[in-house]
Amino acid sequence: MNINKLLAKAIAESKISISRIAQKANISRTHIYNIIHDDKNISSATLEKICQAINISPSSLFEGNVEKSKGIKIPVLGVIPAGIPIEAVEDILDYEEISEDMAKRGEYFALKVKGDSMVPTVHDGDVVIVRQQDDAESGKICVVMINGYDATLKEIKKEPNGLWVLPHNPNCNFKPTFFSNQQVIDTPVRIIGVAVEIRRSL
Repeated sequence: MNINKLLAKAIAESKISISRIAQKANISRTHIYNIIHDDKNISSATLEKICQAINISPSSLFEGNVEKSKGIKIPVLGVIPAGIPIEAVEDILDYEEISEDMAKRGEYFALKVKGDSMVPTVHDGDVVIVRQQDDAESGKICVVMINGYDATLKEIKKEPNGLWVLPHNPNCNFKPTFFSNQQVIDTPVRIIGVAVEIRRSL
């Protein structure tokens, strides 16, 4: 079933009128009718607006679950390397949900992993839920910004004289890297969040 038919099904099950959806989403009724009846192409921005108007997440359509969301939506911001650091991508790929209880404990975002340097802990294609924070305990898996713009997912190990950024896969291209306290400042090396959950499709 294509996205238009899935959306039409979700709208029907929401019991919300097209007029009300159009008003809430700031989209014309004609455009919505064209999408659900004529299979007109739908942009990601329009899809998001309509889904918000009927109280579901866009990702739930693809999962076949059009029930009202019971959690808090957070964006999957882009692809995060789990290998050699590359420039962080900030395009929104999708949305994940976290519980209201989790949301009360901080600010969160999700990132999709690319690479094999954190195998077997984290695999290529996994989505990692990250709590935003600028520090973490030694031994935590963190999103680390290097040079101010390169993001990588690695375990950190703190020592009195500096910081280790460690892969879990001994056979990957990224090797354990040590930054002295001065290098942490000068490079810079900055923790931007801690991985709190891994979501994996089977």
